[in-house]
Amino acid sequence: MTRLSTTVRGLVTAVAALLTATAASAPAQAEAEPRAPQDFVALNSVDPTIIQEMRYFTPHNFVGERIDGYRQPLCLLTRPAARALHTAQRKLLRQGYSLKVYDCYRPQRAVDHFVRWAKDLDDQAMKTEFYPHVDKTRLFADGYIAEKSGHSRGSTVDLTLVKLPARPTRPYHPGQPLSPCFAPKDERFPDNSVDMGTGYDCFDTLSHTLDPRVQGEQRAHRLLLKTTLEDLGYVNLAEEWWHYTFKPEAYPDTYFDFPVSHGSLTGHH
Repeated sequence: MTRLSTTVRGLVTAVAALLTATAASAPAQAEAEPRAPQDFVALNSVDPTIIQEMRYFTPHNFVGERIDGYRQPLCLLTRPAARALHTAQRKLLRQGYSLKVYDCYRPQRAVDHFVRWAKDLDDQAMKTEFYPHVDKTRLFADGYIAEKSGHSRGSTVDLTLVKLPARPTRPYHPGQPLSPCFAPKDERFPDNSVDMGTGYDCFDTLSHTLDPRVQGEQRAHRLLLKTTLEDLGYVNLAEEWWHYTFKPEAYPDTYFDFPVSHGSLTGHH
């Protein structure tokens, strides 16, 4: 009887210890994944007509693989930034165009992925398309890659224009031939956007929004995007025709790291 009591007591102690350990680890696991603040929204809940081609969810980017933190092909933004895009979209639709977003909120873990890639000088798989004229050793010095990104603050978006009706864009398959991002549009990787003079994420001075070498229809497209967005509070980054930040930023000094997924917004309205 005593031996049985001892055994039972031992089992009870072991179970209690297990429950205590489980209870202690549960909050730690819940806290491990950061969540979005209340005023972040999915763009498609504010304007479902804006086209989304979230490049970092795919391997068609300068790294050549899906980027850390992109769990769904989703554009997340602060609510004021998303509402301004909705207003821009209404204006552009009347002119026969749609906005198309390539990237919106970008978690810090994605930026860290870019930094790791940039330091790996042996990995040049996507050079032919995205940085044909830039030596990879220069990516930090020339400002193409940085340890922090305004995208992580939630009010910055990379986007372009699409002439309606939008044509489908065929997916990129790793290993297929690449063409320089500044080649003539019919030689570049197909994109259903208008011709902006370069492709998205082209590491080249031709991507500077007002580069004087970009003229005619290409310049007109850049200026249409620029004037439409700047009228609504967005500010362009002069070195990238596709990069705009809504001002004033809701979080000018905060670099978030919650993943790009609907789960990061669960319970938000």
